[in-house]
Order: sequence, then structure tokens, then C-alpha cells
Amino acid sequence: MKTMQVGRAKLTWLDGGVTHMDGGAMFGVVPKPLWSRKYPVNEKNQIELRTDPILIDIDGKKMIIDSGIGNNKLTEKELRNYGVKEESKIEQSLNVLGLSRHDIDYVLMTHLHFDHACGLTMWEEDHLVPAFPEAKIFTNATEWEEMRNPNIRSKNTYWEENWKPVEELVHTYQDSVEIVPGLRMIHTSGHSNGHSIIVFEDGDETFIHMADIMPTHAHQNVLWVLAYDDYPVTSVHEKQKWMAYGYERKAWYVFYHDASYCALQFDQDGKVLNELKREPHSYPGE
Repeated sequence: MKTMQVGRAKLTWLDGGVTHMDGGAMFGVVPKPLWSRKYPVNEKNQIELRTDPILIDIDGKKMIIDSGIGNNKLTEKELRNYGVKEESKIEQSLNVLGLSRHDIDYVLMTHLHFDHACGLTMWEEDHLVPAFPEAKIFTNATEWEEMRNPNIRSKNTYWEENWKPVEELVHTYQDSVEIVPGLRMIHTSGHSNGHSIIVFEDGDETFIHMADIMPTHAHQNVLWVLAYDDYPVTSVHEKQKWMAYGYERKAWYVFYHDASYCALQFDQDGKVLNELKREPHSYPGE
């Protein structure tokens, strides 16, 4: 597992599973000859997207960003269509660190699409229970409302089995919330109406998790947004704002989905200063 320190925050990438999504959908109107130079694509036009929660330890409080693809939550058809070659191994990752699911104090949900929220619940015999039973789950109020009352389009990604068992653990906010000193969740909209990013600042050290308005390093260009985005123009404006904010502070940008990088640090001009690469990974059948 990869780790890094940013000020008081120690970050560790857990093994949350992997999907393979359509590259055209992930880059929207950007032509394939452009995006495929920056991010590998397979013969099915799919790109590899990890679903790895980021464990953060700040002042003794342990929290994770998003929850992974989960286990035994998808049908055979969904596993095939979404290219899920491995499901979550979060419990094993935590055990290596001497932790368990009960040690997580907060779960920070940037949004509640299935590839981020399936790991919120787990099977206990024949029923679903909270995967992190001691944790407070934070998500934006707009996102929580849509999760529970999806529309004709969003019902394909907001699943009842991912929210109903945990509804007593959920805490919502409107514009922003400070989880611990220096760590904020900030509502952006864009990818979904309730989408949020996560910003941590400690003196001169900063990390920003842009979630799915910048899911991979190849989405650094503010105009490169997803066809999945509900409000793509909002995504562009929010990216523009938060990339400028991070560049000025030489912030680390940390990723849940990126198959090549856990984190990248950019200078004032948006050029890479430092990088934290993922370990090479092979999947069954490759």
C-alpha cells in the first residue's frame, strides 16, 4: 500500500477494487486521439479506473474518502459491463495496518454513485449491514436527497442497498463542513448535483481531492470533463477555480480512480513537481 504525509495528515491507499469504464464516456467530447495519448485504453475502448478509498489519519482520527466497489454487490452482467476484475479488499488492507472496520471514525463520501458507495454496506449472512459501523458518514445534503429519491437517469447509479442500511449514520451539510481542523468537504456540483471535493491545509502543505471532476491525471485540463457529468459546465468552472487554488499553493492532488498515480504535486504553472505512483498491478486472466 502506498502512503504519504502532508502536514499532519498521513494518507494510505487501500485496495478497493477496480473497474474498466468506456473511455469515450470518461472523456466526453474530447477526441480519442487526444485522450488516449494521456491514458491507456484497451481493445474494448475501456480505461482502467481503480476504486481505492484513501485512509487519512489526522490527530488520531481515522477516516476514509469513499468506500470502494464493495463485495458481492453487482450482478454478473454488471461485473462484466463495468469491467470489475477485482472487488474490494479493504478489510485485508486495514488488517495489514493493524486496524479493522470498527476503527474508522468518519467516511467522507464525495458523492454516492455505485462505484464510490457500494463499499458502505456489506453482507452479513443474508442481509446488508454498515461496513463501518462506528463511523459518521458525511455527504452533501443534495447528494443524500438524490440518493434516496433518484430520477429516471440517476436510479442506475443510486442504489437503495447502498444507503438504507447506513441511513442512521449519515450526516449532511449544505456548502461545506470541517471534519477536523484543516480538513474540509466542499460542495461543487458538476459531476452530480451534490458532488463535493475535499481540501486539507496545514500551514504551507495542502492536498486536494477533486473526486470525479478530476478522476485521473489525464483530466487535468479544465475543459476535459466526463460525459457522465450531470452539469458539465459547472464541472469546468469548479475545476478552473480549484486547479488555480491548488497551483498557487503547490498542492498535492490525490486520486481515488487513477490507475497510474496515487497523487501528483503541481507547481504554479500546473507542471508536475512530484509524484506518487501506484504499484504495477495485474488481474486474474491477464
